[in-house]
Amino acid sequence: MSEIQIGYAAELEQFHPTEAVALSAYAESKGFSGVMAADHFQPWTPRQGQASFVWNVLAALGERTTGDFGPGVTTPSYRYHPAMVAQASATLGAMYPGRHWLGIGSGEALNEHIVGGYWPEAPERINRMFEAVDVINKLFSASLSGKDVKHSGTYFKLESTRLWTMPDVAPDILIATAGPVTAKRAGRTADGLITVGAPLEKIAGLFAKFDDGAREVGKDPSRMRKVLQLHLSWAPTQEEAMANALTEWPNGGMRFPKADIRSPFEFDQMAKLVRPEDFEGRMVISSDPEVHRAWIQRFADLGFDAIYLHNVGRNQREWIDVFARDVLPKLHR
Repeated sequence: MSEIQIGYAAELEQFHPTEAVALSAYAESKGFSGVMAADHFQPWTPRQGQASFVWNVLAALGERTTGDFGPGVTTPSYRYHPAMVAQASATLGAMYPGRHWLGIGSGEALNEHIVGGYWPEAPERINRMFEAVDVINKLFSASLSGKDVKHSGTYFKLESTRLWTMPDVAPDILIATAGPVTAKRAGRTADGLITVGAPLEKIAGLFAKFDDGAREVGKDPSRMRKVLQLHLSWAPTQEEAMANALTEWPNGGMRFPKADIRSPFEFDQMAKLVRPEDFEGRMVISSDPEVHRAWIQRFADLGFDAIYLHNVGRNQREWIDVFARDVLPKLHR
């Protein structure tokens, strides 16, 4: 296995939960380390076809695998109150000590509008996310000290309470972002950063802002986790790899913000406009494992601690076998 942690991204938008768990266990048996599971109430497009409850799946992953695992990412603001996310995460941490981490994002209308509340603009979504992280941190800290805590903020209220089931060490909180301002705030408030594939100079800028935020509050950024989710398309032929991208993951080629789109059927209409050239610079599509290895290595060289890979096609076991043999052993820090 390579020095850098290369994990498996369990896309619950595409696979029935029992299949997603089985694929995660198979990936681990072949050398992948850790699982990032998608938290979706709806798939991106109807063809993807699934959207199981991530917290149930994470518990099953804890039983079927031995590596780290977490939701990449969940949104403790609309479908969930932060207290419920804190309880769910603490319970997993208690059941599987040292293995579970908590990935948090600001949300997308596709998943969060379903409870019928007002869907705010991006600045409010980000502020809600950071207040939610504050609530979760308060619950983790107070509960570990055997104390109650309360919260009254702009977006959330918490009556005096604690988490009665806690691990010995609270799960790490990782904030998902692709923006420099949010990255700096994440450095101040969280334990790590999650982002997605982007131009290397953009990610280097995110790292710099995250590190600045960490140093502002006396934290050592070199000890904080930096995590990447990387979508790709591999198949035995170039034609199959491109067909998989266009049919299974057209959202990867949509060159516009997607956080305000509410329905898989709306995405499906937009998917008809996606062309092969739209994936350029956004997702590697190739039948050559060496092309994928070189692309992943570029991100490893930036300093990521873990990279979770998602092959967008249904050919998961074949892809796992090929990458376990031809890609993972050649990756390094």
